[in-house]
Amino acid sequence: MYPGVHAQTQPDKPAVIMAGPRFDGTVVTYRELEDRSAQLAQLWWAGGLRPGDHVAILAENHPRYFEAYWAAMRSGLYFTTVNRYLQADEAAYIINDCGAKALVASHALAALATQILPDIPNCPLRHMWDGTIEGFEAYEAAIATQPAEPLAEQPRGETMLYSSGTTGRPKGIKRPLSGESVAAPSLLITAVMQGLFSFDAEDVYLSPAPLYHSAPLAATTATQALGGTCVVMERFDAVESLRLIERYRVTKSQWVPTMFTRMLKLDPSEREGFDLSSHRAAIHAAAPCPVEVKRQMIDWWGPVLLEYYAGTEFNGFTFIDSEQWLAHPGSVGRPLIGVIHICDDDGTELPVGEPGVIYFERDVQAFEYHNDPDKTRSSQHPTHRLWSALGDVGYVDAEGYLYLTDRKSFMIISGGVNIYPQEIEDCLVMHPKVADVAVFGVPDPEMGEAVKAVVQPAEGVAAGPEFEQELLAYARTQIAHYKVPRSVDFLDELPRLPTGKLYKRLLRDRYWGNHDSRIV
Repeated sequence: MYPGVHAQTQPDKPAVIMAGPRFDGTVVTYRELEDRSAQLAQLWWAGGLRPGDHVAILAENHPRYFEAYWAAMRSGLYFTTVNRYLQADEAAYIINDCGAKALVASHALAALATQILPDIPNCPLRHMWDGTIEGFEAYEAAIATQPAEPLAEQPRGETMLYSSGTTGRPKGIKRPLSGESVAAPSLLITAVMQGLFSFDAEDVYLSPAPLYHSAPLAATTATQALGGTCVVMERFDAVESLRLIERYRVTKSQWVPTMFTRMLKLDPSEREGFDLSSHRAAIHAAAPCPVEVKRQMIDWWGPVLLEYYAGTEFNGFTFIDSEQWLAHPGSVGRPLIGVIHICDDDGTELPVGEPGVIYFERDVQAFEYHNDPDKTRSSQHPTHRLWSALGDVGYVDAEGYLYLTDRKSFMIISGGVNIYPQEIEDCLVMHPKVADVAVFGVPDPEMGEAVKAVVQPAEGVAAGPEFEQELLAYARTQIAHYKVPRSVDFLDELPRLPTGKLYKRLLRDRYWGNHDSRIV
């Protein structure tokens, strides 16, 4: 279950096709992926790395990204991706915190790599592809010195990815190494990708999101483990996504709700006329999808939308297909991994239909946060250590379907009433003149907190008092009046990364007197 198997049986088949103006259809075959990842594994071994050590990558979506991943997976190493949009001190923090002994970087990020170099003295092996800078060796020349042969032993490595850091410093999510060979079947791939999403060697998978994020990395590498082809976009573009489905006869894909919203808001002339008949599964997750957005997507693409709820921590997993969702609109499904418990702040279980913190019960501890036992403990239930939470709030219905309400940290308490911003955001984003929206609480001398909306107007729409009143009037027709924002501010663009993650804290802190807010 790794590319070396498929390099023997289908060496010339594309493992990766890079789609975008820079790489313009560059292909990496299974033979090339096998040989290059073997060479890098040999290079790291020669440099003294051994199973259990850590490596990191700092790169944009690039055809070489996967050879670094598979080199780690076939060496028993922990593999950490670094968000390319971080500031230098934030990127250096992750490299140091994970204890990386090797760093692979792209010359496209040379400016950032130069800045972090003085702050990573404990990372001795540093290589850069597509060019180099002082402090980094040329990647291509370095791996060329090594044989394209497997190491004598190839224990399976693991990813150690970092939380998004929307509420503080990100933390590495660490799971134990299995000790199995990289060629052994992976439980995750077998149970989820094959069993649930029916991935196989015939699939062509479209990935429109950044590879540093856990879901795109997991899905693309699972596709390669099974012998399929990944079409990787350099960055998401709504029309280009549709064109690529048609061009490459894409069978499966994965999205976040903001991508759906942007595709739906295309002019009809831009999104009609594409042949999407090959497309059998559109997987989505990462954030709650507004009910009307998903309903419109099913109307457009058919019942191919498959939704799951899980975190990088993988402490639990729910799933729902289109037919189930139409019968339970707004749900993210029933649990396939873990038992759900909905609890109040004290850990007391709540009845059906009442929102609370979502815990998943497992028979073993699912994860730990690297170098942070306090954060690990805080994610666990007060009395049941094998119940863990990611900070999301939701409820279950009488049939056991889970509904997400919001992040616990984003809940607004106004006049003693709990208000969840997600419902308000789902309402406002459906207004045809709204491109994006964030809702959060701001200080209010009377109510404690007041509901504030910050809106990114659609292209060509003028922000101002008239548009504000139009939005407030619209909201009053859609949601309870006490949830309607007291006021609306406007920004040209909200701080949302290509993963779909909205850094709401950056917006909220401006109103709470924290002017040193950054993405960390």
